[in-house]
Amino acid sequence: YDVALAVKAGADVVVLDGMQGGTAATQDVFIENVGLPTLACIRPAVRALQDLGVHRDVQLVVSGGIRTGADVAKALALGADAVSIGTAAMVALGDNDPKYEDEYNALGTTAGAYDDWHEGRDPAGITTQDPELAARLDPVDAGRRLRNYLKVMTLEAQTIARACGHNHLHNLEPEDLCALTMEAAAMAQIPLAGTDWYPGKPGGGY
Repeated sequence: YDVALAVKAGADVVVLDGMQGGTAATQDVFIENVGLPTLACIRPAVRALQDLGVHRDVQLVVSGGIRTGADVAKALALGADAVSIGTAAMVALGDNDPKYEDEYNALGTTAGAYDDWHEGRDPAGITTQDPELAARLDPVDAGRRLRNYLKVMTLEAQTIARACGHNHLHNLEPEDLCALTMEAAAMAQIPLAGTDWYPGKPGGGY
């Protein structure tokens, strides 16, 4: 319903931000119990756009938990036009660097698990207004790392598209996918591997 309301209000882009996204800057009860998995949001949103006759005219951007080229390929195959990233980009810039392990420990966490970016005490100097911490970030090196990450992510997604017999990422389609678990099959509405069935499939008998 939200997608349909957005389109009827004149939106030309709809961004789906699944529950895997965010900076953890809220209460634990909210993080653990509010929101939908990104995978479960895509097909209903695509169907809403198709029902309104605007799929591909109104752009669908998926975010929340996008980390690898495989994530990109799956989102596009399910009907998204593009993806956006947040946490992955910060890690590529140098956040959660193990060389600041002692400082992460002092904040009650560890390198690789820090996500309190809203507090402004990021030891890597990325999400902070503290001049001393901010001076730790070399924007040239950080930019190079981010470029490399985006390049590899793109190559991964392109490789998957070619493996599926396509010459362009946007030619990926749901038929290129299969699910390995009942939960994934139900959420993505794609068949379990080795079958043509998924939970809730019309006429599927379950």
